[in-house]
Amino acid sequence: MSSTALAAEPDAARQQELVRLVRQDCGSCHGMTLQGGLGPALLPANLRDKPAEGLMATIVYGRPGTPMPPWQQFISEAEASWIVEKLMTEFPK
Repeated sequence: MSSTALAAEPDAARQQELVRLVRQDCGSCHGMTLQGGLGPALLPANLRDKPAEGLMATIVYGRPGTPMPPWQQFISEAEASWIVEKLMTEFPK
């Protein structure tokens, strides 16, 4: 993953789209409040010890052999990085 992909931040409109994607699409497995379901909880306390680049790679490329799909056709690495940053602090409502 390139450092330029990590540096860019989505504009405000795209941020709103990404919040909706996480709340609805990711929420269908990780729980609508991200507290867990089929997939693990995506709360700061649960992600604290996970490397951000590994989480970003999981979002972009998925996890083969698990229900976690790749999202690379829908979001960029920079957008995945933004999502991880927000998940590790407090995800927007």
